[in-house]
Amino acid sequence: MPGLARYRILAAALSLVAMPAPLLVAADGGGATPPAKSEVSYILIGFVGGFVRHDNPHHGPVTFARHARQYFPKSAHIQVFENRHRKAAFKTIVRLLDTDRDGVLSDQEKSRAHIMLFGQSWGGSATVLLAEELEHIGVPVMLTVQVDSVAKPWQRDDVIPGNVAAAANFYQPHGIIHGRPLIRAADGSKTQILGNYLFDYKKSPVKCQGMSWVDKTFTPGHMESECDPHLWGQVENLVRERLAPEPTNLAANPLP
Repeated sequence: MPGLARYRILAAALSLVAMPAPLLVAADGGGATPPAKSEVSYILIGFVGGFVRHDNPHHGPVTFARHARQYFPKSAHIQVFENRHRKAAFKTIVRLLDTDRDGVLSDQEKSRAHIMLFGQSWGGSATVLLAEELEHIGVPVMLTVQVDSVAKPWQRDDVIPGNVAAAANFYQPHGIIHGRPLIRAADGSKTQILGNYLFDYKKSPVKCQGMSWVDKTFTPGHMESECDPHLWGQVENLVRERLAPEPTNLAANPLP
């Protein structure tokens, strides 16, 4: 019996070694990152604002990413990061694009990039900074979307780099914390500013779940931009239009 028991233990250990490793995704960028895939159709990266966790279900970027998985191709990579983990987001994108695993992005690998970036509050600023970092290595970005974007003191979130094909800015003007009202292109011949869209929550308030009394008292408008279904519906429209086989060149018209 002891010999048989040892055989069973050895067989179980060998079966565990032979099992394929699961795909590990650290949505906050603080742990394991997914291995590169041979074919990634789209990369959608979002950033939450403030000190919000990447998996907080009451915040717009998290809800938007969860819903986006329903209409994106299965070959797409969708991930939300905390705004302070921008470097991890950059490394994730490079890893996904590096299909031959040689540690260097070729011109062909860069040309296959279909990247869309979005974020709210500090996450909006992180979106622009990540686009700039991708520009430095020659990687194009299809779309950036900023929602009530707020830059940290040492950052700028108003100038969209030339590697971005199209950019949109949604903002509200009220409260201690309010979004940037205007973005512009570093190079207007390369980047189309789709619009700077005002949402006034004093005229059209939105009820949000999970808001603290501090948010309700001091930053209600900023927090309402997190959960406004109309606003995030417009973001979804912009993203969906770029999933079409032949995306149309949108005019910078006011959204309804």
